[in-house]
Amino acid sequence: MDAAWEAGIRFFDTSPFYGFGLSERRFGLGLDQRPPEDYVIATKVGRLLKPDRNPDSGLWKDVPKLSPKVDYSADAVRRSVEDSLQRLGVPAIDIVFIHDLSPDFYGEAWLDHFEVARKGAMPALTKMREEGMIKGWGLGVNTLPPILKTLEVADADVFLSATQYSLVHHEEALEKLFPACSEKGVSLVAGAPLNFGFLAGRNRYNYGSNVPAGMLEKRRRMLVIADRHRVDLRTAALQFAQAPEVVATVIPGARTPEQVRANVASMEVKIPSDFWEELKSEGLIARAAPVPA
Repeated sequence: MDAAWEAGIRFFDTSPFYGFGLSERRFGLGLDQRPPEDYVIATKVGRLLKPDRNPDSGLWKDVPKLSPKVDYSADAVRRSVEDSLQRLGVPAIDIVFIHDLSPDFYGEAWLDHFEVARKGAMPALTKMREEGMIKGWGLGVNTLPPILKTLEVADADVFLSATQYSLVHHEEALEKLFPACSEKGVSLVAGAPLNFGFLAGRNRYNYGSNVPAGMLEKRRRMLVIADRHRVDLRTAALQFAQAPEVVATVIPGARTPEQVRANVASMEVKIPSDFWEELKSEGLIARAAPVPA
């Protein structure tokens, strides 16, 4: 947190689900001496934390004695925001994302959960925005259909779209997501621009160890071109995700101060236009994809 602040980062994304409240508590401590008007904090709703003597954390160590219960109703969402305000220690939350309301988590049942959110979470967040309890809301998801559907039925402000716009996967977002958001005046946060480390050289992809067929070869071809132009592929991936006008910021994630500083430094590098043109001419990125000026 200190490294991020010192490097100039002022947007922070967390969730009650991350560490079952532990992440929010850590963000609250890390931002405690920082004026709230100097940064933007985003958290999430959709899983309400309930007391549990034996929580099954799975992903995290040393979690509090709490377990998440999926609930997209109005009452649960308001309670979740109230709890987040306590853990973060802030007077208001800048952005609240409805978390994981998506087919990759619920399969065909995602539409049932969406209907609950349409009647509960969405109007409740709109009301909290009017009250000043939050400043804006949207969805935080890994697929496009929930965002497109929300744009049709509610007055959202910003979406966290993870894994859907990166150097190796972006065509559908260009064709469907960006025009729909631009038409409504809604901005995007690009999550997982490195595809969970894949574009930084790790053999894993989007929160899993199975790399889709063809992706390794695509990365290899990109690396050949990057080496020819003396470009770091990770740096190119970060700048690529930031380039579209509709994208307000990217959140690559970091687990060490060194990674934080490296991410920030990557945004200052000037990448030659010939590099981007060669990627397009080789069919490795979409011809219509915006690239850094």
